[in-house]
Amino acid sequence: MTAMRGVGCVIALAALTLTLSGCGDGGRAERRAALGPNPTFADYRKAADPAHGARLFNACAGCHPISPGALDRGGPNLFGIMGKPVATASRRFGYSGALRAVGGRWTPELMDRWVADPRKLAPRTSMNFQGIGDPLDRADLIAWMETQGR
Repeated sequence: MTAMRGVGCVIALAALTLTLSGCGDGGRAERRAALGPNPTFADYRKAADPAHGARLFNACAGCHPISPGALDRGGPNLFGIMGKPVATASRRFGYSGALRAVGGRWTPELMDRWVADPRKLAPRTSMNFQGIGDPLDRADLIAWMETQGR
């Protein structure tokens, strides 16, 4: 009887793990399937899940705060960054010349290029980040960032 109860617990735990892993991915498989064979940036944006983007931002939070008045860390505070001129989000942070040379404003499209591969957009940037290869993850992250500071 005890052995059966243990097996039942293991099965229940496995089912719970599968259920939670499905929730934790932002409905990724379903959203990806709905994109079709050759999705554009606009398609990814329409499918974006800001809640999943908030979870993805946890990997950025070690260097980047994203709240009003927060002090810069290894990188600048990103609160309200979307729409601001590049390399101006913080008056206290020492932006690299490579990033300042990018110019323009942080649009979703430019942020997508930056998050995909910072060194490709701004060679010799001081940001030590390899980038996020998955365009759906980038769209999720950017969708959440757009909600911060508006």
